[in-house]
Amino acid sequence: MTVARHYVMHAAEGKDAVLETALRQLADAVRGIPGSEGVELLRDVGNERRFVFIERWETVDAHKAAGEHLPKDALAPVMGALDGPPEGAYLDYLKTV
Repeated sequence: MTVARHYVMHAAEGKDAVLETALRQLADAVRGIPGSEGVELLRDVGNERRFVFIERWETVDAHKAAGEHLPKDALAPVMGALDGPPEGAYLDYLKTV
């Protein structure tokens, strides 16, 4: 069953373009990891500093094992552009009728 890992992030003042670039690079890296089923990157229409990063995974365990497959410095550009820690959660996809 596919699960989503959802992150809400805010760029530091003047770093929205830097964060966008870093998240695009991270998305490309995540897409190639075993168990990944894709990534979506969104920006808030009313707040260009607010980003939503959604990863789709085969399982929660696949997400937890993903760090072993990322280059050690893959998260550094993202963390360097943030205005505080990201908010994250695991989400189940619900079927609609």
